[in-house]
Amino acid sequence: MTSELTAVIRAEIQSSPERRITFARFMERALYEPGLGYYAGPEDRPTDAGDFLTAPETHPIFGWAVARRIERMWAELGRPCPFDLIEYGAGSGTLALSILEGFRRHDSIQLLETVRYRPIEQNPVRQRDLRDRFEKAGLAGLLAATGSPSNEAVPVTGVIIANEFLDALPVHRVVVRGGQLLELYVAWREGFVEVAGEPSTLELAGRLADDGIVPASLAEGQVAEICLDLAPWLDDVARRLACGYVLAIDYGYDAADLYGPRRLAGTLLGYRGHRVVESPFDGVGLTDLTAHVDFTAVRLLGERRGLRSVALATQSEFLIAAGLEAELQALQVSPATTAADYMRARSGIVRMLDPRHMGCFLVLTLEREALRG
Repeated sequence: MTSELTAVIRAEIQSSPERRITFARFMERALYEPGLGYYAGPEDRPTDAGDFLTAPETHPIFGWAVARRIERMWAELGRPCPFDLIEYGAGSGTLALSILEGFRRHDSIQLLETVRYRPIEQNPVRQRDLRDRFEKAGLAGLLAATGSPSNEAVPVTGVIIANEFLDALPVHRVVVRGGQLLELYVAWREGFVEVAGEPSTLELAGRLADDGIVPASLAEGQVAEICLDLAPWLDDVARRLACGYVLAIDYGYDAADLYGPRRLAGTLLGYRGHRVVESPFDGVGLTDLTAHVDFTAVRLLGERRGLRSVALATQSEFLIAAGLEAELQALQVSPATTAADYMRARSGIVRMLDPRHMGCFLVLTLEREALRG
């Protein structure tokens, strides 16, 4: 673990009245502490040499297929000009660049002329990387402000994308003991440990109740994660989007499955070097921490903010419906495609569609209709 970040978190624990902090607070600092957290450093995490790969890094054909769906969304909205593409957790722009390349491959010239890309990325190193890549690609003119606060943003018409973003939002950890819902806090005992106590907020039980889950339905000793940051995120989405669509792509389940008997230990995992790290306290600041997304909560919270749920599909179903097969065929017949290029694309597609890997991810589509005066 990074000793400086460990010392920072330990100091907060020891200065807290009960000498403990919620796991959500621990996860927030472990991932996002400026200059020290996992996502706040200079390393580009989703790479072959990093700790994990997302679909956009696997092959740009993912972005080309997503571009087809966005093109249809743009048409369904009446081909508005301007048309904004907003991406949460934009990183160095890999997904956005492949989507824009998809527009070009599909001869969507009018859309390319009207689209504005608005990345939401807090890491200043990634912001610079993104700007550099857009400049090298000759697309700097499509790039709007990076990471501007939502209270300064004018609501736009367009599409918002959150690809493997929600799983890294901080989560509270809870456990059922004696039929009661307790919270698992982080304390210091010659190292970070979890200790159980009364819930830090009634929102935890309230979120479960909204999902149709009561503590009595959970098994004795069952551990679960609850992400209270979904509501603030959807508040932000609703402030940014006047009219258009939201695509939330991530690994997760509906609430009945997420809190069901098959997940008695919860879904929290750590990743480092493309391997699972068993303890969230192993390599603090060097380990990615994730928890599966509660898509029931995303849908319900979104609908309360005027974001209507229109589709929920697996990533495999979504990509096939979007036109992934047509993308592969176009690549195959292109004279510029080598045998190695084609095999790389095929290999990437297998991973994107495989239900044991990325194919089981869920894609939730939300829609916000324009307000009528």
